[in-house]
Amino acid sequence: MRTRRVGASNLLVSRLGLGTMAWGRDTPASEAVALLKRFRDAGGTLLDTAAAYGSGEVESLLGRLFRKTVSRAEFHVATKSGYVLRDGVRVVDTARQSLLADLEGSLRRLGADHVDLWQIHAWGAAPIEETLAAADEAVVSGKARTVGVSNYIGWQLALAATWQRARQSPAPVSSVQVEYSLLARRAELEILPCCQALDVGFFPWSALGRGVLTGRYHKGKPPGSRAASDNLAWFVEPYLGEACDGVVDAVIRASQGLGLSPAQVALLWVRDAPGVTAPVVGPRTAAQLEPLLAVEDEELPEPIAAALDDVSGGPNLLRP
Repeated sequence: MRTRRVGASNLLVSRLGLGTMAWGRDTPASEAVALLKRFRDAGGTLLDTAAAYGSGEVESLLGRLFRKTVSRAEFHVATKSGYVLRDGVRVVDTARQSLLADLEGSLRRLGADHVDLWQIHAWGAAPIEETLAAADEAVVSGKARTVGVSNYIGWQLALAATWQRARQSPAPVSSVQVEYSLLARRAELEILPCCQALDVGFFPWSALGRGVLTGRYHKGKPPGSRAASDNLAWFVEPYLGEACDGVVDAVIRASQGLGLSPAQVALLWVRDAPGVTAPVVGPRTAAQLEPLLAVEDEELPEPIAAALDDVSGGPNLLRP
């Protein structure tokens, strides 16, 4: 699998990332092993997790797999801190001490002495200088190679990145991770131009429109799907309905003409969009991962990409 540089950092990662949010809950350990091995064998290196996933259980599972099944050295591990469960309630806490405690917990669960990319999971109430002081400390101490942010909007990313640049920080903001797909193109308004201007890497999550762009929900909610589950229906529901049906129809038509699946078309549109470093995908099984790996050498024809732009919100002004 080809690699891309993360912003202005020295970190090179595979141009497809493997997300782990559903591991341990919707993806049992046995299937996680299969996913990890198949991703590695295809040349995938970017592995994305978070302290919040399963309240730390996903990182613990990864730690066990690193000890018994695969080598930690084969992957670039990205995790996130600042979004935690306290007394049964999820809260955002981006204070320096809390962030560093989260990072220590992540390293302990992963059985590692560092992560390759440490991301602030969300914008919080702590002063930005305090939040970014934690990033400085993580890099200086060697516990993180690079740092990034997640779920920031445009002005928040610009503030964090320029703050670190102005201070000549040892931990410049190297990346941002937000939702981006044919059903969620808001990142093109401010996030992607900001990334371009400040040389920041961009990791889209939910490149397949929370699964809707696979065409799976075109005729309802199949049993066993995320939309039919008690714990993930809320995640899929925003993209079910007439407002998104036209985009899904267009993806299906393009896939038929190209001899690809709708999921492959949706992924290619995101992977090769201007400014994208690596989409982070979250297949629940190795069978779902396989077609996403199979398009490594594929590209969407320019007229198809432009047509999908038009039907999903208009031209992408960042395209050459």
